[in-house]
Order: sequence, then structure tokens, then C-alpha cells
Amino acid sequence: MQKATLFRKIAGEDKEHCPKCQSELIIQNGGYGPFVACSNYPKYDYVWPLKQAGESQIIKELPDYFCPKCGHNLVLKQGRFGMFIGCSHYPKCEHTELIDKPDKTLIGCPQ
Repeated sequence: MQKATLFRKIAGEDKEHCPKCQSELIIQNGGYGPFVACSNYPKYDYVWPLKQAGESQIIKELPDYFCPKCGHNLVLKQGRFGMFIGCSHYPKCEHTELIDKPDKTLIGCPQ
């Protein structure tokens, strides 16, 4: 089932039911992002993530900053490995930047 179709159904246009107990499915928010769950969760553990693995979530738009590759606005995103800045025109433009770039090493490693 497509995510958009499932979201419309859960939002009230056409309720979807848990395949285990026939209760309504609802949207929950967890540590790994939003997911669809049985309204009897955690008694019934039917869950389905709303975002794909590896998919990043836009936290904030940065209207004063522009992508050096394509000129579109940059956005602050939460990804699998933490926060980063990326192009709002993704996936057509894959430009990303680290938020906290590591400092250059001033002292060499002793051998």
C-alpha cells in the first residue's frame, strides 16, 4: 500500500484496521520517527514505519542559505547519522554539508 494512501485512510477519509485484532490503525511518534500502529498497541504489536529506512527528515528550512551546486535553498535535516545541511532539491541535487566540521589538526601524530 502506498504511504499517501495509507496516510489518507488513517487521517479519517477511510479508516484502515489492524490485521491482528481489527482495531483502528493510528499514527504514533517514536524514537525512530512516526509509525502506524494498532490502537491497541503495545498489546498488539502491529506497526509500520511511515518513513523508509535511510530517509531523512527536514527539520527547518534555511531561506537565507543557498546550495552552491544548484542555487536552491538549503534545509536542516535529521538523518540516520545525525543532523546535517542538505539541498532542498534532493534527490535531483545531492549536495550536503556537515554542521560541525572537524577542526584541522594542528599537531601531527607522534610516530
